[in-house]
Amino acid sequence: MTVLEGEQLTKRFGGIVAVDDVSFAIDRGETVGLIGPNGAGKSTLFRLISGVQEPNEGTVYLDGNDITGLSPHEICHRGLVRTHQIVRPFETLTLVENAAVGAEFGGRDVDDPEERAHEVLEFVGLDEMAHTTPDELSVGALKRLEIARALATDPEVLLFDEVAGGLDTEETEAIVDLIGDIGDQGKTVFLIDHVMRALMSVSERVFVLDNGSLIASGTPDEIQNDRRVIEAYLGENAGETAGAAGD
Repeated sequence: MTVLEGEQLTKRFGGIVAVDDVSFAIDRGETVGLIGPNGAGKSTLFRLISGVQEPNEGTVYLDGNDITGLSPHEICHRGLVRTHQIVRPFETLTLVENAAVGAEFGGRDVDDPEERAHEVLEFVGLDEMAHTTPDELSVGALKRLEIARALATDPEVLLFDEVAGGLDTEETEAIVDLIGDIGDQGKTVFLIDHVMRALMSVSERVFVLDNGSLIASGTPDEIQNDRRVIEAYLGENAGETAGAAGD
């Protein structure tokens, strides 16, 4: 059953079309990756879905309900939350207090926000540091704190923007495992990442944006062998080169 859907989404900034008539559907419990060259419109699409920006045209549906134009906190209350590429924790609060903010204000009727905060910190592997402050964390741990804050809202759908960005190989593998665990809980995950190995390993399907348009969708294997995708990343002659190599 479809849980998140975009219908003919378009976003213009003056004469620039950042997202151009994009339609997609994501099933409940599915993990879907979103890739594309720099400037393809990926983060803009996430902003349209999460309510940070409103589309010029088109509609976003969550659980079949129109959420287009709602504020980010209203959308969060309905069960969709987004993390950010550049994490900005509450630096004067402890980790458990950071996570408790999500539990308290996520709008999902959590009886004990601090208990919920400890649960999500344990899930992401940070509960032993619950009473420390974010300035003591590595980049990888900060990313996991960002995920914990999102999970504390008890979301149905999570949008991850460059969750593996800036991480070393070991930290990336840990984040990939964590995303897999989140999917195993039945959560729906939609993620952007330039670490292709990580994104492809965790995604069941992949969408590809180029110049604001959705040019391909399919399994990771299908996407990695799609001529349009190869051309979008490597140039217009790359598809011919790939084709010749396979002949």
